[in-house]
Amino acid sequence: MKRYLLSIVLALCALCAFGEIKYVFYFIGDGMGANQVLGAEMYRSALEGEPLGRVQTLMTSFPYSGSAGTFSASNGITDSAAAGTCLATGKKTKNGMLGLGPDSTRLTTIAEELKAEGWGIGIMTTVAIDHATPAAFYAHVTKRNKYYEIGQQLSESGFDFFGGAGFHHPQGKKDDEPVNLYRLAEERGYTVVHGMEEFSEIPESRYTDISKMILVQKDDDQGAKHGSNLPYAIDRKEGDLSLQQIVRTAIPFLAARHERFFMMVEGGMIDYACHSDDAATAFGEVWDMDEAMREAYAFYEQHPDETLIIVTADHETGGLALGNSDYTLHLDVLQNQQCSGWMLQEMLLKDKKKPSWKEVKQLYREQLGFWDKVEIRASEERELKTLYKNTRAEESADAGIALLNKKAHIGWTTHAHSAHVVPIFAIGAGAEHFSGWHDNTEIAPLIRKVKGER
Repeated sequence: MKRYLLSIVLALCALCAFGEIKYVFYFIGDGMGANQVLGAEMYRSALEGEPLGRVQTLMTSFPYSGSAGTFSASNGITDSAAAGTCLATGKKTKNGMLGLGPDSTRLTTIAEELKAEGWGIGIMTTVAIDHATPAAFYAHVTKRNKYYEIGQQLSESGFDFFGGAGFHHPQGKKDDEPVNLYRLAEERGYTVVHGMEEFSEIPESRYTDISKMILVQKDDDQGAKHGSNLPYAIDRKEGDLSLQQIVRTAIPFLAARHERFFMMVEGGMIDYACHSDDAATAFGEVWDMDEAMREAYAFYEQHPDETLIIVTADHETGGLALGNSDYTLHLDVLQNQQCSGWMLQEMLLKDKKKPSWKEVKQLYREQLGFWDKVEIRASEERELKTLYKNTRAEESADAGIALLNKKAHIGWTTHAHSAHVVPIFAIGAGAEHFSGWHDNTEIAPLIRKVKGER
């Protein structure tokens, strides 16, 4: 009997020693398969002149890792809405649906559950805050492109912090959608801040007066709107908002107001770069999310027994292959790329007319290193020139990126999503539960499980 009582006491002491999970960071690399992570590490190693694998992302240093399948309720290849819904609720749904089951039954997300329990909730991304993955944590609609309705539900959620590019269609697209979503959010108690410069102008004395915040990218000097995405890391200039800045702002904001908080952080632009089959840009986005992760990791180091950090992806995009011919990779070639394929397209179209072949060649030389740093054979130049003559200017940008990828020995199977498994990395309280093979339905329930066990 004494031995039995002693075992109970020891068990209770062990539980008390571990403490209670109070802080959950849920990182989702949109489109980030295992090869996107490995390729990013190998590329950075090549850039820094280190042996392959020597330069490691933070996420792959975490003590627990696993993999997850990603199929949806309607197809072997998921879209971000169905995958995001699954990561948020633990339930499969049809492609295109958000926060609803296949039969349109409303699903409760883990963020909504924790909000009801008094947790602070932060949702942040490098794309629009009403895009599929962030919306999966607060919205319930039959079609992911119902952006105005999703935007209305964002401010209805009462979540404490949103950060990202902004709303896709803040003014709506119909006569019966007259209320600007930013104004609606302000009416519901949100302070909308445009960029870190504007945030820095808020006096510390006002911090406690701000109960809820939406932090978005400011418009550029030409008045261009940034509702769809933040600039790629490779294109970022001074004054642009970054995911790391958003996370760095959100952590003290939530911690000052709540004893417990949950943050979903999406590296959404990994997906966009992979849809464009743009390896250098995609690898840069993986590293950019990893930099944002370091903000969470620094917080974890201060609260190791109370913090859980999970990293995964909604699906893989592009069917990325690290190798396209012989047994070699030449990822160092990618260092000659100075901008994203999207930015290269903008450069080619800046005068709103098709540039001359001479101008196209000069951009290839300046932005991709062709001829000067990357050997271009006469046959390859002829192919580029023929494509330039027979297609739109933006396709010349795609062709240049494709040729650079080919020379790096990188292959792509699609411009869309694949059914590849995605990685899981975890550290902190309860992280051991996330190792091994999982279906993506298991991740949100595991978060609930370990939170309840502590």
